[in-house]
Amino acid sequence: MITGPNGPTSTRGVVHMFPGQGDFSLTPLLRVLPRVPSLARALAEVFGEADTVAAEFGVAPIGPRLAAPPALGTGGSALGAVGPVLSTSGLAGESPGTVQLALFGVSVAVHRALEADGLRADRILAVSFGEIPALTAAGCCPIADGARLACRLGQLLTGAGGGMTLVGAAERRARRLLAEAGPGAGSVVVACVNHGAETVLSGSLAGLAEVESLAGRQGVAVQRLRLPFMSHHPALAREAGAFAHYARRLRLEPPRRPVYSVVAGRSYQRDTDLPRALSACLVRAFSLPAVLGPALAGASLVVEAGTGRTLTTSVRLATPHIGALAPVFDGEWPVPLPRPRPPCDPPGREDTRPRRTVTDARRSTTGERDS
Repeated sequence: MITGPNGPTSTRGVVHMFPGQGDFSLTPLLRVLPRVPSLARALAEVFGEADTVAAEFGVAPIGPRLAAPPALGTGGSALGAVGPVLSTSGLAGESPGTVQLALFGVSVAVHRALEADGLRADRILAVSFGEIPALTAAGCCPIADGARLACRLGQLLTGAGGGMTLVGAAERRARRLLAEAGPGAGSVVVACVNHGAETVLSGSLAGLAEVESLAGRQGVAVQRLRLPFMSHHPALAREAGAFAHYARRLRLEPPRRPVYSVVAGRSYQRDTDLPRALSACLVRAFSLPAVLGPALAGASLVVEAGTGRTLTTSVRLATPHIGALAPVFDGEWPVPLPRPRPPCDPPGREDTRPRRTVTDARRSTTGERDS
C-alpha cells in the first residue's frame, strides 16, 4: 500500500500517463523539486544522456541550466536555485526542438523518480507527443534516441504554422461552432477531446481567430494554446511522412511493458510499426473519453508523468472509481518517506503497512489540516 492525498492506495495496477505538448510548464516543477530528491537525481541522469544529442539539432543543452547546488534544508538539488529561472516561454524563443527536448526529459525523469520511490508502472498511457517519452520509458529506445525523436519532431512542427485553441465546451458544441463560423474557418478541425466540457481545435491562425470570435459572442470560453504550430491535423501529412522516415533511421524495439496509445486507441504489440504509429500523432485526432475505459481497465492508480494535470482531470471525470494524481502540478509527491526495514524481514517479503507521504510529514510538523 501507498498513501496518497486521498488515503491508502494499492500499488498494484499503477499506470503512468505521458502528456502531450499542450500542458507543459516548468513552474510546477520548480516548486516541487526542492522537496523531492529522487526527482532531482532523475533529471540529472536523464538530461545527462539526452543533452548528448542536443548539438545535432542546434539546441542548447538543458541539463546544465537545471543544475544547481543543493538548497539548504531540502535534502536535494533545487532547480533554478541560482541563475535565471527557466520557463517554457523562454525555451520557446530558442532553437526549434528546445521545448520538445525539455518536455521529453522532464517526462522521463518524473516517470523514473516515481518508480525509484516505489510507484512502478504496470502499464503506460501515451498521449500524442507523450508517445516519445513513453516508448523510451518502455525500453523501445535509449534516452539519446528518444531525445533525437523529440528534437526532430519539434523542428518539423515549428515550420508547419497554424495553432491550437482550447474550447470550454463538449465536442458537439465545438463542431457546431465550426459549422457556424463559415468558410473562413474551413481549415480548423477538432483535434482532441479532453473530456465532456473541453475540446481542442487545430488549424490556421486566421481560421482559429474566426472561431474564437464567434465563441466569444456566444459566451463560450476559448483559450489559444501556447504552441506556435498546429497538430493532429490532416494538413500535416508531409511532416508526418518526414517524421516516420527519420524514426526508421533509429532502432525502435518492441515495448518491454504495455504501452497504450490514445491516438491509436490500442496497446502497441511486438509487430507494431512504431515509426508509422508515432507519425500518426501529427495527423490523427483523438478522444480521451472514448479510450480511457479500455486503456485503464483493471487500474487502481493513475499518475501523470508530466508537469500539468489535464490528463488527470480527464481521468477523474471519465473514470472516477480510479485514483488519479498529478504529483508535480499539485505539489503532492505520492510516495513513502524512507524508513529502515527491520533486519529480520526475509528477502522478498513485501511490506504492506501504510506509509506516510512527504505531504503527511509536512502537515505533522506545521499543524496543517485538510479543509
